[in-house]
Amino acid sequence: MQKIDSSLLHKLENLSMIEVEDEEKVLEELNRFLEFVEILKELNVEGCEATFNPLQASAPLRRDEPSSQIQISQAILERAPKSADNFFIVPKIIE
Repeated sequence: MQKIDSSLLHKLENLSMIEVEDEEKVLEELNRFLEFVEILKELNVEGCEATFNPLQASAPLRRDEPSSQIQISQAILERAPKSADNFFIVPKIIE
């Protein structure tokens, strides 16, 4: 079984741009996770169909149509700090 050591953890810290406070605890937890994955690899799943496949799943989507309820956009624009001609006025951030 492959183990995660301090050098690999430091590489992962650099790649993820995070700093691990308690290195020993994190190494212990990561290696425990790898042990669990090794146990799962031993399971015989021959002939078992997947109960869920995210590649075949589809999310219920609404139709992408513009709203014709003008009162909703007017109510939103009325509450905006600044607006003109049915648009929000925001400070310029790119010069």
